Amino acid sequence: MKITNNDPEESSLCRSISVHCVNSTISLSPPDITCMEGEGNYTYIYTYSGKKYLVPKTIKNLHTHLNNDDDFIRVHKSYLINTNHIVDYTDVDRTIKMAGGKEVYISRRKSKEINRKLSNVL
Repeated sequence: MKITNNDPEESSLCRSISVHCVNSTISLSPPDITCMEGEGNYTYIYTYSGKKYLVPKTIKNLHTHLNNDDDFIRVHKSYLINTNHIVDYTDVDRTIKMAGGKEVYISRRKSKEINRKLSNVL
């Protein structure tokens, strides 16, 4: 996996993540990414089209890379979401349904902070 800037002048706006597949390399831009799920030193990247990619980077590294993009919020130690792709949010069981069908859980510790942030977005 390679993290690249598409254009040096737009580095804060357009940062892409290159994912190496079997015979090709796919470049994922932040608007295409709905959420990320961390598992140790690997992260699953979920896209709007419903595809899932495994990359050998921690979710912390990817969040740091996307830190200039205010659309990404860390809602759990294992989840990073793109607020532009939220379909439904249930405060009672602290779940967010993302475009593409993935359900993400909000940690109890971050629930108040996330509620405030999501009230501005939704």
